[in-house]
Amino acid sequence: MASADCSVAPHASAHPLANPGYGKRSAPGQSPRRADDFAHLPKREAAIAAYIDRLPDGSAIDAKTLAKSLPDYGQMACGTALRKLSEAGYLRRVREHVITEDGARWVTRTFFSRTARDDAWWGAFIRGDGAPESSPAAPAPAPALAPAPAPASAPAPASAPAPASAPAPASAPAPASAPAPALAPALAPAPARSPAYSALASLGRTDPRMTLSAADCARLEPFATTWLARDADPAHLVQALTAGLPTRVHSPAALARTRLENKLPPEPEPEPEPEPRSEITIRRLVECADCGRPGPPSALPGGLCRPCRGEAAPAPPGSLPGVNVRSWSERLRAAARNAKGMSE
Repeated sequence: MASADCSVAPHASAHPLANPGYGKRSAPGQSPRRADDFAHLPKREAAIAAYIDRLPDGSAIDAKTLAKSLPDYGQMACGTALRKLSEAGYLRRVREHVITEDGARWVTRTFFSRTARDDAWWGAFIRGDGAPESSPAAPAPAPALAPAPAPASAPAPASAPAPASAPAPASAPAPASAPAPALAPALAPAPARSPAYSALASLGRTDPRMTLSAADCARLEPFATTWLARDADPAHLVQALTAGLPTRVHSPAALARTRLENKLPPEPEPEPEPEPRSEITIRRLVECADCGRPGPPSALPGGLCRPCRGEAAPAPPGSLPGVNVRSWSERLRAAARNAKGMSE
C-alpha cells in the first residue's frame, strides 16, 4: 500500500549508464514484471529493487550512483540495500576475465533478477553450466465427480391404509417452548485487496480532497491496474492523482479517472535481446557485494565473503591456535639482542 510519505524516484531513462561493458545485466528466465514483485521486502530494499528492475541493461547501479539518483537514500543506505538484495538472491556481482580485440581484461558486471534465485542457481549460471530450471508446479487435483443419479424405478404399489388407532387419552397441554435462537451466519473472509485498489484507497490519506468511496475504488481499479502494469510503483500513481489539485474538488472520482486516462505512462520498452558478444569469457568469479573480494561461487554464499558474513577466517595449515606470531618474533629478537650484549 502506498503511503503519504513515499517520494517519487526519477524516471529510469534519466539514470546514468556505466562504462561500455560494465553495469547492470538482466539474468535469464525472469518472471513477467508485476506490481507486487518486491512487496515482501522492507520498504527501502523494495523501492531500490523496483527502481533497478526498471533500468535498462548497462546502467550504473553501484551505491554511489544510486544515491545520486534516489534522493531519499544516501550512499551507505544504498550499499546496505544492495547487500540485502544479494543475500535475498536478487543480484550477484560477477568479475569476468574476457578477451576482446583490445586484449584481455577483468570486467565487473552486476546481474539482476526480479525473480529471487538461490545459491545453486547463481553458481550454475556463473560457472556457465546453464541455469537450472525450476521444478514445474504440481498439477491441480481434478475435481471430484458427483455420483450419477440412480435410475428412476417403477412406482411402488399403494399399501393398504393403516387401521385407525384408538384416540389417545386427553392429557394436560405441554408448555410452549421458546423458539431456538437463530445462529448468525459465519462471516466470509474479506477478499484481498489488489495493489491498484490499495493505492486508490490511500488517496484520502494523502490529500483529503481526493477521498474515494469503496464503489469509486472498485470502478477505478481497472484503470489503476493498467497504470501499475506500466509503472510498478504505486507511489507514482498516488503522486500523479494528488499533485496540483484545485482548491475545491467537486468530484474526486471523476478527477481521478481523468488523470488516470490522461497521465497514463507509456508502455515499457521490451527487454532487449542479448547483443552478439565479440568477446570471449575465460573465467568468472563472484565479487563480494560488500567489500568486492572475488572468489568462486561456493565460497561466497549469498554473494558475501566470509568476513562480511561475520565468520572467522580458518587458521592456515600448520599454524598454532592462539599464538601471536608478531609478538612472539619480537620476543625472540629481543632475547637474541640481550644474549649478544652479554657475550660482548
